Amino acid sequence: MKQEYTILYVPPSGTTTHCQHSWIAHVNNICIGHIHMHEEANQKIKFLDAWIDVNYRRRGIYRSLWDTRWQYVKTNCKGYLVYAWCKPKSLPLLLEKGFNKGDNCV
Repeated sequence: MKQEYTILYVPPSGTTTHCQHSWIAHVNNICIGHIHMHEEANQKIKFLDAWIDVNYRRRGIYRSLWDTRWQYVKTNCKGYLVYAWCKPKSLPLLLEKGFNKGDNCV
């Protein structure tokens, strides 16, 4: 049986140079996953980490959160440069979405 979840957008608070946007997946108001991004100066966006509760992994929640964030960027941030640091397991998704592989980070 597939568990139903909802994704909540949490806009940045305040007016700082680096505004963090967040999306939270929840079931019955309990967080089961989240994904973030920073809106930076000079029309840059840095995709940040994501987390999915171990009991909810392998159900498509990470991709759903990623796609929700990506749709937000495509709709609201036209002309921005989007970049990310990611773990090797996440790289295929970024390449699928049109990102270019860059430097390694240790």
